[in-house]
Amino acid sequence: MGLFTQANGSEDGYVLFAPMMSTSTYLIDKCGKELHRWSSTHKPGQSVYLLEDGTLMRPGSTNNPVFTAGGSGGIIEQFDWNSNLLWSYTISDTLQCQHHDICPLPNGNVLVIAWERKTVAEATDAGRDPSLIGTELWSEQILELQPIGTDSANIVWEWHAWDHLVQDHDNSKSNYGTVSDHPELININHYSGQATNSDWLHMNAIAYNPVLDQVMVSLHNFNEIWIIDHNTTTAQAASHNGGAHNKGGDLLYRWGNPAAYDRGTAADRKLFGQHNARWIEGGLPDPGKIMIFNNGNGRQPANYSSVDIIVPPIDNNGDYSITGPQPYEPANIYWSYADPTPTDFYAMNISGAQRLANGNTLICNGPAGTFFEVDSMGSTVWKYVNPINNTGAISQGSPATQNLVFRCSLYPATYPGFANQTLTPGAPLEQNPLSYTCSTTGLAAATLPGQNIQAINPFDRDIVIQSESGIKDAHAVLLSISGVVCKVWNDIDIQPGRNVLATATDLPAGMYLLSIRNGSINVNLKLSKIY
Repeated sequence: MGLFTQANGSEDGYVLFAPMMSTSTYLIDKCGKELHRWSSTHKPGQSVYLLEDGTLMRPGSTNNPVFTAGGSGGIIEQFDWNSNLLWSYTISDTLQCQHHDICPLPNGNVLVIAWERKTVAEATDAGRDPSLIGTELWSEQILELQPIGTDSANIVWEWHAWDHLVQDHDNSKSNYGTVSDHPELININHYSGQATNSDWLHMNAIAYNPVLDQVMVSLHNFNEIWIIDHNTTTAQAASHNGGAHNKGGDLLYRWGNPAAYDRGTAADRKLFGQHNARWIEGGLPDPGKIMIFNNGNGRQPANYSSVDIIVPPIDNNGDYSITGPQPYEPANIYWSYADPTPTDFYAMNISGAQRLANGNTLICNGPAGTFFEVDSMGSTVWKYVNPINNTGAISQGSPATQNLVFRCSLYPATYPGFANQTLTPGAPLEQNPLSYTCSTTGLAAATLPGQNIQAINPFDRDIVIQSESGIKDAHAVLLSISGVVCKVWNDIDIQPGRNVLATATDLPAGMYLLSIRNGSINVNLKLSKIY
């Protein structure tokens, strides 16, 4: 765990993340050293942001007993650099609950996504097929909060999915219509997975484009992204008129699953349980395009994850063009990263990606707690495994379990939020960290009193170690990155000089941990097999 790769071409900066099983948020450098941490009384719920004024804003989990689906939050907190709570606001009761993500705005407000509980009667009255209703139905809302004081807020704008429904089940309802004729509306009878699942839409990300004044959300259970006009009043956002595009709060654009609006089949689907849809910011490569972490849950013929970039079809009037009965474009993805062996990279849920200034992409494999950075050719130039779980810091060499991370973000050293702060690298976050230089090429080394132990790294055919004075009666274990025991050596004598421990042609390429112990020595070396 901790740092695995730091190669030439990695974007410089600091990485922020909030382990899902912890109440702390961490800032590390690209060598895996702790720069700062913030403390809360809540586990995350789920994203975290460092603002330009140096404060930290993150939602936290209130353990709402009604809204118990994944991603549940309930409170938004803002801390100063020293973890002093400056502001908090709770959206958590029996009728609504914040979840997954927030989006701080340039004007100091914050956008929040929250579940909205509907009764069986309310769902039926809105045209939901009764056979698709369990005990209740959760819709979604977006609230714009203007923070007030230390624990209050004004809701200055809001949008509700319930105001923009269409259905072809019950012709006695006012929203009855042909679904395919209304891509701007939400089919209340569309679902994925279990038909009676209360968590109908499951938003899991929200982003804002200040140039367009538009909001984008990711809908896990529709396998879509939606874009909504923010240049509306709350009254207009509840209607079908007004705003910059005269569509009120109707959807300006949607993409990922045309079957959700009856303009395609399962074969036309592009997104599979996606997360972290975001516009690429101005000043970065591919500005204005949309980047999505495509989890690949349900992808055919096998599950695998990818990071995809699409070019939205904006016409000369600034509208999202759609042709006749066709689905929204693009039909093809502009850029995509997947592992050379696609199924070797699969994050079933959570996760995210970020385009960096040098054209690289920072990726968070959330369930594995693994962050890695790829260049434009798809080569990995940085890799780090979160060593924090529900019990605290994991000891180096132990399996990295329960170390999930919703997403991670890189901030350049010049980011305004670091102004007037002293960022001195401390120790790695893991317990019993290795002694290492900030590189995985050349030699992996550990220096102990009277002993200098090195391993040739990276390795190909043989696992080779070099010892200054030798080690008697040693026990050695080679572990995979996930903690699987690959090789064991018992009661071996490591001679001074060069020692070939084993031939490793049976091992796949990847990262490994070599642990060597006897009564007085405890050494852990990170190794990389390249072929």
